Order: sequence, then C-alpha cells, then structure tokens
Amino acid sequence: MELSSERVVATLEMSQVTSKDEEPFNSDGDYESLPPHVSVTTHMTAGAVAGILEHTVMYPVDSVKTRMQSLQPDPNAQYRSVYEALKRIVRTEGIFRPLRGLNITMMGAGPAHALYFACYERVKRSLSDVFQSGGNSHLANGVAGSVATVLHDAIMNPAEVVKQRMQMYNSPYRGLWDCVRTITYTEGIGAFYRSYSTQLTMNIPFQAVHFITYELMQEQLNPHRHYHPGSHIVSGAAAGAVSAAITTPLDVCKTLLNTQENVALNSMNISGHLSGMANTFRTVYRLGGLPAFFKGVQARVIYQMPSTAIAWSVYEFFKYFLTKQQLEQEAGPRPL
Repeated sequence: MELSSERVVATLEMSQVTSKDEEPFNSDGDYESLPPHVSVTTHMTAGAVAGILEHTVMYPVDSVKTRMQSLQPDPNAQYRSVYEALKRIVRTEGIFRPLRGLNITMMGAGPAHALYFACYERVKRSLSDVFQSGGNSHLANGVAGSVATVLHDAIMNPAEVVKQRMQMYNSPYRGLWDCVRTITYTEGIGAFYRSYSTQLTMNIPFQAVHFITYELMQEQLNPHRHYHPGSHIVSGAAAGAVSAAITTPLDVCKTLLNTQENVALNSMNISGHLSGMANTFRTVYRLGGLPAFFKGVQARVIYQMPSTAIAWSVYEFFKYFLTKQQLEQEAGPRPL
C-alpha cells in the first residue's frame, strides 16, 4: 500500500485517538501497514533498546531461574519460590549478587535484538506477500521468528554461557573477563558455542510460538493494528508465558550444557565436559526423571511474561515514534 507522507503522518496521529469504548477508530491506513516506510535502521534501533530493557529489568529473576534449574544444587541454594530465593540471595550473598553477569548480557542484547527484530520484520513482510498476498500469515510469522532466532542466538550464545556461569551459586569467577579467560584457557573457544544447537532447538520453537501467539493476540485485541500500548503489553505477556512453559525442558538442558554443573556430572561419573543434546537429555533424565525437565518452570514463566511484554511495548513504541519523526521531517513544515 503506497501512502503519501502527509497521509501517513495523519494516520499515525489518528491511531492515538480512541472511541468511547476504548477501541481505535478505523482508517484506510493503519499502524501495521507502515513497514514499507520504516527503515532498517529504525527496526534495529527499536530492537536494540527493547532487547536491553527486556534483559535488564527482569535480570534478578533470570538469575534465580538459572539456580533453580540446577540438577544437584548445594543445600544452601535450594529454593522453594522465586521470592524466597531472591530474599535469601540478597541476605546471604549481598544486594548486587542477583545482578552478577548483567554486564555481558547488556553487551550482547543490544546487537542481538537489533538483528533479531530487523530480520523478523523483513522476512515476515516478504513471506506474507507470498503466503497471503500481504496479509497477516501465521506461517510467515513463525518462519520469520525462526530465521531471526538463528542470527540472535549466534550473538547471544557466548553471552549466555558467561552469564549463567556467573549466576550459579559459589561461582568461582572474579568477574566477566576472568570468566571469559578461564573458559577459553581450560575448555577452548568451542565452549562458548557448546549449547548453540540446543539453544536453537529450544529457541526456534520458542520464537515460532512466541510470534504466532503475539500476532494472534493482536488480531483479537488490536485488529486495526494501531499503536496501542495496552494491547502490545498483554499480547507480549501472553506470548512469553505460553512459549516459556512449552520450551522449559530444552532450557533445562541448555543450562546444564552452559554451566557444566560439576556436582551433577560427578554424580553420574561423567569425566570431561558434557556435550551434545542427546547426551544432555539422557543425563537430565537419569538425574531426576521427567520432573527434572521442568525445574525452574515457575521462574522461567515469571521472567518471560514481563520481559516479552516490555520488549514488545518498547519496540512498538520506538518503531512508531521514530517512524513518525522521520515522516514529519520528510513532509516538512505544515502550512498555517
């Protein structure tokens, strides 16, 4: 759909006006019809900001999730709930302990999410033209999310390895660079990508379900696809909860591969380093049976719901705001 700059600006302004029943007015052009006018830079900027906020705001809960997924936890690191875990960590290990590893996460999240959202938007638009003549195709959304995940995880996987090792109870590393140097020296560069295949195996279905659920919720809550913060928050939270719960077993395996949990591996007489998804699945099952695959599911859902809500609401806001600014500049000053 080709729209003039003035008409698109008018549409953007109209999208903020709601009727008495809180539903946006319909119009010829709508927010989701704007991607042809949105630059890759806008998608990347919005994605980078969204990614950093997504990972930082809920980071303490992510730290708890990593510990609760431990298969053979230290007696001092066995927690009944997320709240109880956070309270005990702060009381016994210091107020900043739940934030350990946040620096490497921020360093990876910006560029990873910039590529992630830019790739998703481009692939979604291209495949929607093929599958549904430019309409909203759930198949296109799922495939686009999966393709975007490959790029995202290529950047985030090393950051995840370092982050999770620093999050573990009694982590032996003094800091970020000590952790990076120690892993490189003792296990080699390949250690940073040991869980990459498992990460993709987890995140491709996670992101496919995530994007399909988000777009499905948008069809119900925001059918005209205006900029509507409430619908982005609710849709993002629902997408995060559903996809997190479904993929928890794979996340448990990923955590074991990243942390190489010594107590657990020693109890199984595993020497060296655990590698391979099949070996990891067998190890998790032998250590705790089927319940072990859902360790930390509560913390994972609690983490993902607000995280994805934050990511989508921030991303949609910056996409809307930056696009509006760009189009107003192109349109020039309005006549009095």
